[in-house]
Amino acid sequence: MVGDDGPVLGGAVEEGTAIPAAVVAVAAGVEVRPVWRNAFGGLTFELVGAPERRFLKWAPAGSGRDLAAEAVRLAWAAPFTAVPTVLDQGGDGAGSWLLTAGLPGRNAVEARWLADPGRAVRAVGVGLRALHDALPVAGCPFSWSVSDRRAAAAAVATTPAQRRLVDDLGDPPPPDLLVVCHGDACVPNTLLTDDGTCSGHVDLGALGVADRWADLAVATWSTVWNYGPGWETVLLDAYGVAPDDDRTAYYRRLWRLGP
Repeated sequence: MVGDDGPVLGGAVEEGTAIPAAVVAVAAGVEVRPVWRNAFGGLTFELVGAPERRFLKWAPAGSGRDLAAEAVRLAWAAPFTAVPTVLDQGGDGAGSWLLTAGLPGRNAVEARWLADPGRAVRAVGVGLRALHDALPVAGCPFSWSVSDRRAAAAAVATTPAQRRLVDDLGDPPPPDLLVVCHGDACVPNTLLTDDGTCSGHVDLGALGVADRWADLAVATWSTVWNYGPGWETVLLDAYGVAPDDDRTAYYRRLWRLGP
């Protein structure tokens, strides 16, 4: 997402970050290693030493992140594409949690991929196209439409700048192609194996039907945040689509309201 003054990004977890009590309880004595903090204060942990690779997401109460909704979306998408398998889900007064099996690979902004952005960006573009091609629009029960997103943003807009963003958005361009969008196609949510192949996607809590440019506008934008300028066309070429300045600009404005 993007705040009033620019992009609000996730990243590495600071040393000494407190581990929520629910995470300790679910881990049941297995060591937990913090691996990611998202823009909303949520944390992701790897369960080190578990019989199989596992990850535990935690979202604090009041963050606006609904891990129960993500669990439902992951279960729906799993027959069609590589996403984490849901093992358990729950919550308490402090927040909610989601336990999943790990996928092969690591996220596309680990150090080795920051040092090889061309290869990483191409894999992200190929992986996003594969996701869009695999997930069936017909029968998808989830929406990520402009109208739904605007309504959600208007309901939580608390500052004049946020309300102005909602009011000034305007009507969307005609859809280019409706697909089941990832909903947060920033490059860290693509996993890559050591050979530079996309091995799956994570963080699908907003997955739903929308114009493919709702994902593409954000995916290309996130290459700038993570790798620097010059990689947007590389991603589009790998995806297999020509640049579309109007749709890109519109869906980036919409992203400023929140995923």
